[in-house]
Amino acid sequence: MWESLLWAYAVNATLLIVHEIDSAYWKEWELFRLPGGPGGFVLLHIPMVLLVLWGFLAVARHQTAGLVLSLILAASGLVGFGLHTWFLSRGRPEFRSAVSVGILALFLLASLFQAVTAVRILLA
Repeated sequence: MWESLLWAYAVNATLLIVHEIDSAYWKEWELFRLPGGPGGFVLLHIPMVLLVLWGFLAVARHQTAGLVLSLILAASGLVGFGLHTWFLSRGRPEFRSAVSVGILALFLLASLFQAVTAVRILLA
């Protein structure tokens, strides 16, 4: 089951990173009114990417931290999907392209699969 979690983590982390690249295109710092503009937005991603990479390594080593970080990554996908869906329903123009919507939909599906897989390992 750890192997499935590792692949789920890799897919979900990839989708998160691709979404964040897309977020830079859409100037997400303006959408969420983040301070620091584009530079602050980029700097904010340093600890995020480090945490994602640490989680991947922890899953590969079958560590409890990997399960925790898997659940955090999965939660970020669920929250991200929900927030962007809310913004879209409010008529915001960001993330309306087919690619953006596709990434968000895949992020939701991958997050659900990753969360279920991590919980199954925790309960085993």
